Amino acid sequence: MKNLFDRVRLASRITASLFVVVSAMAAPHALAHDKAAERIKQLEQSLQAIQAELQKMKSESAQAAQKVRNIEQTTSQTEQKLNSLEERKVVLTERVDPLTQRIGSDITEKTRLLHFRGGFTHMMNHRNGVSIQSQVSPVGAQDQSDKQGWYVGAGIDWGLTRDMWGLLPKTTVFAELMFEYKQFGAHVLGNGAVGNAPSMLAGGAVNPVNVTVSQFTVSASPKIKFFEGSKVRPWIIPAGLAVHVMSPPSESITVLAPGVQFGAGVDYNIWKDFFVGIEGRYHLTAGRTDNVNLSGMTAGGYVGIGF
Repeated sequence: MKNLFDRVRLASRITASLFVVVSAMAAPHALAHDKAAERIKQLEQSLQAIQAELQKMKSESAQAAQKVRNIEQTTSQTEQKLNSLEERKVVLTERVDPLTQRIGSDITEKTRLLHFRGGFTHMMNHRNGVSIQSQVSPVGAQDQSDKQGWYVGAGIDWGLTRDMWGLLPKTTVFAELMFEYKQFGAHVLGNGAVGNAPSMLAGGAVNPVNVTVSQFTVSASPKIKFFEGSKVRPWIIPAGLAVHVMSPPSESITVLAPGVQFGAGVDYNIWKDFFVGIEGRYHLTAGRTDNVNLSGMTAGGYVGIGF
């Protein structure tokens, strides 16, 4: 019995010893397994962090790319606006007031021209009047002036449109305001009634005074000039209003006679804003005004200054 108890105790000791040995041998393996699991867990966390960083970088890159596209689109729109502004600038430059626009190498186109005129004039009919030839008081000298005379005048052209309101390019329409003095004689013998010193109606002897036969005209007309930009520019006046003041008055003491003016001429640009030209005009009055017909024509030249 004792031997059996000793054997059991010995077996127990051996079993305990083996358990200790096995435990000692298994402990390092378990510890190593735990460390490996910890490292794997750390690697997974690192990978997750890297993935999150990559996602963040991709998002930021996409935002940056979108900003670049927005900048490119804005730049393109800005360039289009600049091109549009340049085109408008070109159009506005072409339409700018000719006061500042140069055409050609030497020609400056202006919208206004001041001109001074002079030349030859001719009446279609002889003049009579209260102090010269008179059918009312045919007393003493009954003289008439010549039909030929001379004239001086001045005028201003004011530009209205440079292309005839879009109908005809390089064709400028001006509004002309013109003043003109004509003289047909300064030594016409006055009649005996009122052109004699003293009047023969008061018993005076034949002593006629010298009477100056003249005419003053003011007119307003459209003037069409062709070939804008050229040194030579022909022009026409299709029709314009003219009012004539006659001297001496008619026998019924009328001094005004309205009429129509027609004209044509040529401008020549000699230098900078200085011009010379030749012209011809015809004045037509509506028949006779108190037995006086003032229809006639003028032909001469002029000098002009653009401004």
